[in-house]
Amino acid sequence: MYSYKHKIKYYETDKMGITHHSNYIRFMEEARTDFLCFHGFDYAKLEEMGIISPVVSVQCKYKATTTYPDEIEIFVTVGEVRAAKIQFDYLMKKADGTVCIEASSEHCFLTTDGKIARLKKDFPDFYEAMQKLAENK
Repeated sequence: MYSYKHKIKYYETDKMGITHHSNYIRFMEEARTDFLCFHGFDYAKLEEMGIISPVVSVQCKYKATTTYPDEIEIFVTVGEVRAAKIQFDYLMKKADGTVCIEASSEHCFLTTDGKIARLKKDFPDFYEAMQKLAENK
């Protein structure tokens, strides 16, 4: 399982000193882009291949708070791969092992001219790599 670490910054907290809930979505993006890069598909490469990947949904279950200067470890897996969509799953833990977030994001895939990309047909290398990651969770 792939993991990414993020240290909570002071500016990411609210008046109560707790990490603002909206920041976790940014942390998911950081971890996901790092995950894809690690597996040979950074966003620059995807765009060179002619793929863009808008987010179509995000779900977060907030289990525990984090504060400055906590470090969280974000575990990223590929949840489900479909013809034109991929779901990424995230588990965020504090250094002591406390689960703070369970989340997922779903992304559709489009060609750079805005048409729906059929991953298996249009981008088979990417599709197969993501399929293997989904199977090997």
